[in-house]
Amino acid sequence: MRDWDCIVVGGGAAGLSAALVLGRARRQTLVVDAGHPSNIVVEGVGGLLGHDGRSPADLYAAGRAELTRYPTVEVREGVVIGGRRDGAMFVLQLDDGGYETARRVLIATGMDYRYPDVPGIAERWGRSVFHCPFCHGWEVRDQPLGVLDQGAHGVLRSLLLRLWSDDVTLFSNGPGGIDAADMERLRAAGVGVDEREISSVVGPADTLTAVAFGDGSERACRGLLVATTLHQRSNLAEQLGAGLAEPGPSVIDAIAVDPGQHTSVPGLSAAGDAASQMPSVAVAIAAGSTAAARLVHSLIAEDHNLSE
Repeated sequence: MRDWDCIVVGGGAAGLSAALVLGRARRQTLVVDAGHPSNIVVEGVGGLLGHDGRSPADLYAAGRAELTRYPTVEVREGVVIGGRRDGAMFVLQLDDGGYETARRVLIATGMDYRYPDVPGIAERWGRSVFHCPFCHGWEVRDQPLGVLDQGAHGVLRSLLLRLWSDDVTLFSNGPGGIDAADMERLRAAGVGVDEREISSVVGPADTLTAVAFGDGSERACRGLLVATTLHQRSNLAEQLGAGLAEPGPSVIDAIAVDPGQHTSVPGLSAAGDAASQMPSVAVAIAAGSTAAARLVHSLIAEDHNLSE
């Protein structure tokens, strides 16, 4: 067992970004990656400067390749299944039965995206069915689009999706709880509302051609924006005593962090979707870089008895 300056739990956008900064600062860094990033099903990352449309698999492979240039960084496949504080060190247990210790820990495990339980969504998730119009709207522009949601959030998402198409329908899958004022906003924006119960979404392979209803009819739709909720993929933050942020409209249990990505537990940081109310590859990369820089500062402060 080796004592690390920092163990990064998770090798997605935030974790690899953090490891790069730590490696360039010559910090002994271990990245433990379960290998299942939530966006791996996406055809391309939209809106990431310099990598617009690049597949997540290629992006992460390039990130790992960059890390091989830094001898103080090791990337290891595995899952951290437990953790505790032992004096000034963190002790993490891996799924292979081994233990690793570190002065600092950065949680970058991402989130589980839970979408509506409608037949056909799972097969098209991250392609023609999506949760973020900024990531996917451009690819389905100028086609019949839909929003599967209800209430005020459904109204807002429908108005937003109008940026990419003149043909947008809000599918509420039953009574939608939309008040008269919002109905007028939708009408004025040219957004249709369909309250019929949905039986499935259909189309060849992972493409979408229509929303099907319980009465046997269909409505054309080539891209569907759906409401999702995001949940922690790991309980490591809870095991180590970190607090959670107040639930947001989509993110249920994000880890609470300060502007430097520190949690409520000294020495423990979090970055990426696990600690964000705005899930995005670009945001995750920035958060990982910020977290790593602050961790380097904290290690220097500890080594030289300085205040941060």
